[in-house]
Amino acid sequence: MAQLTITPSAADQIRRVLDERGHGLGLRVSVKPSGCSGYSYVLDFADEADANDVAFEDHGACVFVAPDALEMLDGSEVDYVNEGLNRFFRFNNPNVKDQCGCGESFSV
Repeated sequence: MAQLTITPSAADQIRRVLDERGHGLGLRVSVKPSGCSGYSYVLDFADEADANDVAFEDHGACVFVAPDALEMLDGSEVDYVNEGLNRFFRFNNPNVKDQCGCGESFSV
């Protein structure tokens, strides 16, 4: 069975955005072919669960993963970080073999 963990920081951000939006179930994550290294993460907020989504819940927040991304994301940790003026979700993905220089795409 695939595993995905959500840090307390990521869970706080997911809950915060859902509260601001006034609706939604959690964060939806998928991957798409993109960039110079092969794939990039696609993030959106899930207003409803798709029948094929795999849901992961931790610290009171839910992340829905598209079935075609499950193998690439297995074992990942979803974090939310502040680096200077930048705030973003970061994926600590043990399956990544290489990343492009800007960090926007990865290969598995």
